[in-house]
This record gives sequence, C-alpha cells and structure tokens, in this order.
Amino acid sequence: MSQMKAAPAEPFGLKRDAGGLAAGIKVLEKELQRVSLDTVLAKANRVAARKGSTGAGAFAKMTPKPVDWYCFDANDNVTREWYPQGLTSASDAGIGGNTFVVSWYHSPASGAERGVRLTFLNTATLRYRHVLLVRVAADGNIAPINIHAGGVAWYGGLLYVADTTRGLRVFDTRQIFEVNGEGTAEIGRKGGRYEAFGYRYVMPQTDAWTTTSGTVSFSYTAVDRSTTPHTLICGEYVDTAGTVGRVARWSLTAQGAPNAPAGGVVQAVDAYALPVSKVQGALSYNGTWYLSQTAGAAGNGTLVVVGDTVRRRPYPVGPEDLTCVRDKKTLWSVTEFAGRRVVYGVPL
Repeated sequence: MSQMKAAPAEPFGLKRDAGGLAAGIKVLEKELQRVSLDTVLAKANRVAARKGSTGAGAFAKMTPKPVDWYCFDANDNVTREWYPQGLTSASDAGIGGNTFVVSWYHSPASGAERGVRLTFLNTATLRYRHVLLVRVAADGNIAPINIHAGGVAWYGGLLYVADTTRGLRVFDTRQIFEVNGEGTAEIGRKGGRYEAFGYRYVMPQTDAWTTTSGTVSFSYTAVDRSTTPHTLICGEYVDTAGTVGRVARWSLTAQGAPNAPAGGVVQAVDAYALPVSKVQGALSYNGTWYLSQTAGAAGNGTLVVVGDTVRRRPYPVGPEDLTCVRDKKTLWSVTEFAGRRVVYGVPL
C-alpha cells in the first residue's frame, strides 16, 4: 500500500480561461515570422558543459553523485537576476530527442520586470537558448509575464507553466516568433517593430487553466505517462512547521489538454497529502512518487521516494522541479542557487 495518503480532489478543479489570447496571436502571425522549435535549437547561442565544475558546489556532501549533469554558462550560473525553477523534457512530451526545458523567473535588483523565460537545452549539441514568455494584447502588443514559474511540464506541443495562485498558463512550441526589432532593452510593439528585452524569440501565452476554488497553490508541475490516460501533476510548496502540501493529477486528452467537459470544470482524478514539507517538485511514475525536498541554500536537499515505504536519498543543494527520461530510467531536476546551477540526473 502506498504511503501517499488520499486527500479530497474537489479543491483542485480547473476551468479553461483563454481570455481572448487568440486575437493577439493572430496579429503576431501577420507581423512576425513564426519559427519552429528545431530552428530555435539550431540557432542556440549559449554553450552548456556536460559534467562541468559547477557540480562540485551543487553536489557537495552528496554521495553518490548524479550519474550525469549539465551546467549553464558562467553568466547564467552566477546571475542573481534570474533563478531556474521548473524542468521538463522531451520524454515528458513524448516526442523523443535530447531536449530539456528550464523555466526561470526574473528577480530584478533594479529596472524593468522581465517576467519568465524558458531555456531550451539540446544535450546532444550542448547548446541552449533562452526564449522570453509574453502575454499578447488584442492589438498585438506584448508584455512580460510576472509569475514565479515554479514548474513547467511538456506534453505534445504544449508547455504548462505553474502560476502559483491562479493555476496553469499554457504555451505552444508551435507558436514561437522571431522578434524584428533592434534588440534593445525595451519590450513592446512600436509601428510594427517588436522589442523583447534583447531576446530573439518570444512565446506568447496561448491558453490558461485557472483554479475554481482559490484554495490551492500551483508550485510545480510534471507529467505521468505511466497512467492511462496520461496525467498532468501539480503540487503545493509548504514550509510552515507541522504542515504539508498536497499534490493532484488531471487526465490529459491526446491533444494534451486537461480532459474537461465542454465549457466545464475539469476535476482532478486524485489528490494526496504529501508525507513531508518543503517539496519543490513531485513526479509519479509506475506507481511510485518522487519528491524533491529542499533544505534551503545552506544544506543538501533530499529525494523522497514514496511507494510501499518512504525512502530518503541524497540530493543536491537547492533541488527544484522534476522530470524523468523514461528510456534511460533516470530522474532529473535543476538546482536554483547562484554559483551552483545544474541540470542533473539520478537513477529512478
């Protein structure tokens, strides 16, 4: 019997809320060139390091070390303007390949809020690129999306980004646009020219699923492809002493959307109370739950594996969201703290 204790699923209702996003995207389609994800990866402008030295800080006191890891470049490793949070993979999407996607939130010391970016990393080429997420107004103007983006999940062509208090924002890998401005530090549309803080590519929000209860948090997200049908996972980060968060799963259609009645509310198929607090990521696979538990910036985290028993395995400092690469039987996460940022994998 699983040590995950059932919780009421009713608070985890979601309702679709596209909010007129389609009108703005139609304007983008007329004014900007839409590009494929393959193009973004082919034009990746940053270089990752496989098993680079950054891992020494992240994996201090961790035994055994991860079986594999990838480090960002020097600037991305040390910046305090951006913090990595979410992680998903081509394995989640079901498309094959060697791509990881990392969500980062902006924490400006000064200047404009830049919202959220996604990093597309091709581990075969060791190259990656940041893409800015934007919200598009009906007239085609673009603006940053100021959320924590604590988790990201990829299914088919869709990317789900956790919005802590609202639910899930949806982006589409088939809706990526190349900016046509001068690459300035501004954002917006002026006379048919677009700026995006110097980013070459933007992804507009295409959809949203919002909470119907307002009593749950969306701190991280993942995909379980071992259920029938496949399910989308979201859970809560709670650090209050004596209190734990919850996690829930929703069935997905073949197109990747939560399986809701037309115009109605999609209910979670199940929900559970987590056995520990301070969980930054949760993934279920073949009936076992994997939870990444943080100990802050000063100590190593813990990988909590929940099945018939609860097991604790060594984890790095600052573990975040979870994904798995199913054909390699590896579990992956990303660490968040400056100077110790890696995408890393351990055996399932």
